[in-house]
Amino acid sequence: MPTTATSETATSSLRGRVLRWKFEEGGPTPGATYEHTFNADGSVEFRKLDGAKEGKPTREEKYGSFEVAPNVQVVSYLAKESGYTLTVVMNFETGRLYGFASNDKEWYPVSGTLAVVK
Repeated sequence: MPTTATSETATSSLRGRVLRWKFEEGGPTPGATYEHTFNADGSVEFRKLDGAKEGKPTREEKYGSFEVAPNVQVVSYLAKESGYTLTVVMNFETGRLYGFASNDKEWYPVSGTLAVVK
């Protein structure tokens, strides 16, 4: 029988990790690389790494994540400033990610690569 998710289990699987995502296809920013820091307090900070100038970190108060299989995690958060919800499944064994970015008007499948920074 599946276990019931709690706010603790929904954030603990990535807590303390820093990951880089390069979106190869789809989404509102194809070709872009973002660094994500999953904080101990359940918040996530992300920043764009491409272009002439690196982006300043944006902090969202909460994210949710679960380990869905060995070396496979799903994570989701709402970026309030852009209005996009990003849900990504990451395979740490293959270094691939797949997911969806959506807001109230648009929906995009996304795919790319995953790199573990910390």
